[in-house]
Amino acid sequence: MTQEAVVTKLLPNQMAEVAVARNTACGGSCGSCESCIFQGEIKTVARNLIDARPGQKVVIASKSSSVFGAAALVYVMPIVLFILGYALAYLLGASEGLCVAVSFAALILSGVILVLSQRHKKNQQAFTFDIIR
Repeated sequence: MTQEAVVTKLLPNQMAEVAVARNTACGGSCGSCESCIFQGEIKTVARNLIDARPGQKVVIASKSSSVFGAAALVYVMPIVLFILGYALAYLLGASEGLCVAVSFAALILSGVILVLSQRHKKNQQAFTFDIIR
């Protein structure tokens, strides 16, 4: 996955801080309608592989597998656990109400798993970016 960014400052160990323009869900730019409540750019750290200088426009890349893994954890896992909870309770002969209760308990469990995984990864940078051009 690649994105355009601007180098804002150089950091030690061949790293650089870059500012990436935030894409909007509506397809426009946040500056055009000013209805977005989020800031228009995100700052992150990237490995400066090409010795870029502050103010330069660059292209940064990250592993797509990291992005897809995070998306699966956030979007797919809760749905899978919800359905598995219901199916497991149904196969064990539980009543309809108990099946629904178990499926919601599995959904809550997925939320707990998400929170714990985020706390575990808090000190690690989940995504690494490289300046490639």
